[in-house]
Amino acid sequence: MNKGTLTFFCGKMGAGKSTQSIAIAQQSNAILLSEDEWLSSLFPNKISTLEDYIKYSNRLKPQIKKLVQALLNTGTDVVMDFPANTVSQRDWFRRIFEEVDAQHRMIYIDLPDEVCLKHIEKRRLQQPERAQTDTEEMFHRVTQYFEAPDSSEGFTVEVSQ
Repeated sequence: MNKGTLTFFCGKMGAGKSTQSIAIAQQSNAILLSEDEWLSSLFPNKISTLEDYIKYSNRLKPQIKKLVQALLNTGTDVVMDFPANTVSQRDWFRRIFEEVDAQHRMIYIDLPDEVCLKHIEKRRLQQPERAQTDTEEMFHRVTQYFEAPDSSEGFTVEVSQ
């Protein structure tokens, strides 16, 4: 049986990962899973710091992994709007697709900080519920951990700007 393809994204906060994930899921008739939606639904008003995000994201990941693998096994394409911004985050994605022998593609959105900050400012106005976490301070705090993908990691990477 043919397996589905897993598509996921690497890019700094505000790079447009969510926007591109929606477009790609629609174009490819794939299932879209958004970490922000899952977290806000399951843990409402619980995430106000980076530490909160890490804590609740780690609670979510085991079940999401099982769900995505089940979908891939049925031949369903899955687009994940979950960050692949560090080597360790990308290793989680690797386990998802390798354990079920599915194809993958990582889309790396490579934008300068100034553009990302403008996107964050616009998003904060459009989604006031994110005003507490979508700040320049949070951008710089999160960006210090960002690791651009390297060819030695062995992913199929498409660069977008």
